[in-house]
Amino acid sequence: MKSKPVGAPKFSASLLATLLAATVVGMLSGCSTYPTWLPSSGPSTEQVQLTPDTPSGSGIQIVEVNDAVARKVMVSQKQSLFSETFAVTTQSGYVIGAGDVIEVSIWEAPPAALFGSGAIDPRSGPATTRVTAFPEQMVNSDGIINIPFAGQITGAGRTPQQIEADIVKRLKGKANQPQVLVRVIRNNTANVTVVGEVATSTRMPLTARGERLLDALAAAGGVRQPVGKMTLQITRGNQVQALPLDTIIRDPKQNIVLLPGDVVTSLFQPLSFTVLGATGKNEELNFEAQGISLAQALARAGGLQDARADAQGVFIFRLESPAALDLNGKTVPTTPEGKIPVIYRVNLKDPATFFVAQSFPVQNKDVLYVSNAPAAELQKFLNIVVSTIYPIVNISTTFR
Repeated sequence: MKSKPVGAPKFSASLLATLLAATVVGMLSGCSTYPTWLPSSGPSTEQVQLTPDTPSGSGIQIVEVNDAVARKVMVSQKQSLFSETFAVTTQSGYVIGAGDVIEVSIWEAPPAALFGSGAIDPRSGPATTRVTAFPEQMVNSDGIINIPFAGQITGAGRTPQQIEADIVKRLKGKANQPQVLVRVIRNNTANVTVVGEVATSTRMPLTARGERLLDALAAAGGVRQPVGKMTLQITRGNQVQALPLDTIIRDPKQNIVLLPGDVVTSLFQPLSFTVLGATGKNEELNFEAQGISLAQALARAGGLQDARADAQGVFIFRLESPAALDLNGKTVPTTPEGKIPVIYRVNLKDPATFFVAQSFPVQNKDVLYVSNAPAAELQKFLNIVVSTIYPIVNISTTFR
């Protein structure tokens, strides 16, 4: 009769089942935190919420997203409109500046006396009205032009009509019923510069018509990138303001009248946010210059994975402006740029949150993270336990 090997392990299916059940019960009864060695795409919902209590998370704010929070964030991110920043809506006419080249012509009624040697104007009919066209002259650095018998005339900062009236006034009593015409031959001062992502950078001369922002863009040959991704920036003196090109096209009030010296910069700014965790895809996604909402961002990320995602654990990691937060007088550490690290939590288990998600704005460089559901972590743990125990069961069966 053969004897069993001394020290051979005695396993039974019931014993192994009991061990497995005890392990699972222990995991479930302890807490919702699973071993850190389990594979994961990121922290759990509970771990994210405990971040401010950790040494490395000091100063990080956790904010539950609701309608009031979404409204405050939207107000803090609202862009000033061109129609508010640059209030000029019309231009009174072309204003001559130092450096412009002009031509002055003077007509005298017959019998011409002061400028009698001038040419006869054929358009005056049988009368012998004479016109004298003076040589072209540039408005000097002091803003002055010179007209015979009228002396020095201030030209800079005035319209041609104002200069004409001044010359007529100076010639009264000297010329016979003088009439004056001032023409701008070369516009060297009233220009708008258009640079950036345009077909051709250019200096567009302004006229009395009152050219507008989109006129300047058309003069430069239009933008080189998709309209939805373009931003137009206006620099006027010390004021700098930018708006998405889509906004300017949709709202005619933002197509403002330009002034001499304005600089229009066409900017291609690829905005993007990063998606991580239990979503349809994990990658960096671009969005348009006019921005997108959280609902749109989730849709572009492929939505939440039904088998993995914790709908109560949708987070937006952002360096936020203090104006967007209700700090109630608290002093909160900020980054060197004056921003506050904030984790916005969104609970998509609440149907009302979907309305909030339609208005909550996503910013450039945001990180959108969706944590795994506790059941998904349990499933991963059970898979590891089962894959470990089954070989032992097979060995036990072989020994028996």
